[in-house]
Amino acid sequence: MVLFSLVASHSDLDLETVGTLSSGAASVAGSVDLPAVTLATCNRLEIYAEAPSDSPEDVAAGQQKLLHAVAEASGLDSETVAASFKTLIEDDAVNHLFTVGAGLDSAVIGEREIAGQVRRSLAQAQSAGTVSGNLTKLFESATRTAKDVGAKTVLGTRGRSIVSVALDIAGDMRSERPDFYREAKAVLIGTGAYAGTSLAQLAERGVGDIGVFSGSGRAAEFLHERGPSAAQYGSRARALEMHELSQAFAEADLIIGCSGGSRQITAAEVQSLGRLDERAQPLTIVDLALSHDFDPEVAELDGVELITLESVKVAAPDEASASLEQAHAVVGDSVQQFLTERRERTADDAIVALRKHTQQLLDSEMDKVRKQHGCTAAGDEVEFAVRRIVRKLLHTPTVRARELAAEGRTDEYVSALQALYGIEVSPREDSVREAPAMRRRAEEFSAAELAQMAAYQQQIPDGGFCRHHSAGEFAAERIPALQQLRKSA
Repeated sequence: MVLFSLVASHSDLDLETVGTLSSGAASVAGSVDLPAVTLATCNRLEIYAEAPSDSPEDVAAGQQKLLHAVAEASGLDSETVAASFKTLIEDDAVNHLFTVGAGLDSAVIGEREIAGQVRRSLAQAQSAGTVSGNLTKLFESATRTAKDVGAKTVLGTRGRSIVSVALDIAGDMRSERPDFYREAKAVLIGTGAYAGTSLAQLAERGVGDIGVFSGSGRAAEFLHERGPSAAQYGSRARALEMHELSQAFAEADLIIGCSGGSRQITAAEVQSLGRLDERAQPLTIVDLALSHDFDPEVAELDGVELITLESVKVAAPDEASASLEQAHAVVGDSVQQFLTERRERTADDAIVALRKHTQQLLDSEMDKVRKQHGCTAAGDEVEFAVRRIVRKLLHTPTVRARELAAEGRTDEYVSALQALYGIEVSPREDSVREAPAMRRRAEEFSAAELAQMAAYQQQIPDGGFCRHHSAGEFAAERIPALQQLRKSA
């Protein structure tokens, strides 16, 4: 089986094209009959897949299926889609994902948001049932590598992200107001990953008044999850209803759009809702949605400063060469480790096939011996001697298989088995790993669930849950509401 990827990113395309390709990206992996994981961010659309064999025909067939699925989902013609993607196979695909996950191929080098996006892409594929064991290993290894880069290099201490760079630009534009963020009122549109990062960044910068609006009505839920982290900085974040949006726009100094909705806010709406004619200071708008939350014509309005992803790409600071070399070295080591382990698994398949072949021959010959001489001590001695000889004969081919695997020459070994013995090596498919169970916060348990847990714990002996656990060890026991229920039970 061969890993390959289709890659369309900011490095080769404008963000408008990437955004169009990405529309409907969530449905691509589930619409083809091969394992696939889709990584869609504001800067890229990448699809990682697994062909059933290493034949060029199988890889090309898988590639065409995915390109057709993207064309169907995005509404673009097949020629445009095919020209937008580059195909990476095996080693190149692995190296690319590890590099992307570490933030080394981002518009903002070293940004940490992409690592979470890689992790979530795998989780979504697991939930949808479109991932294979090999793809799971690939994405899990890429996630571990991103953590290693963050822990072993200074890139992890920079705190850089697309959001932080965008807000740096906004602050520079308002340099006449040194306390811009501390005095600003902000409106945040959207409740996705970028919205969460934006809320945290605004709070860290001292923005005290943040209104959150969601066209899908998720603002209150979003703030229930994210609000406490903002509150620790003294920020007051509140959910905005539709009827409150006009007043919020009129009072806002900063509006951040990261919803990626199908409808754009027009220049006329910004002019009206923002009451631009009545403002003494410009209105700063940060549009972080790949598909644009604001019509580009908003940039032409007097009294509006529009910052887009393209602005971030141009303004992103360069990283020191020494830091980049160190990060690339960490990625390179991880890639080699992953590829070596992958080749060794292929070598294991070849070793198993060779041993199975010799075992079948041995069993066949021993059956003949038993039929001729019966189950005698002499027959047992013959079998023992023959099996010992077979083990010795297999020792060198087994050692060579692992040596060739380390050199990346497993294909030569497999070809030799096929040519000399007619042995076909069938790769084992790793079992698909299910998505991990979702963790729940204490406050997410219902009263009925807490009561049920309290009743259950009344039946637990004082010594603890079982011989493996002692009382007080489980997090559930430390939920205040549960402790209160236990006392009253």
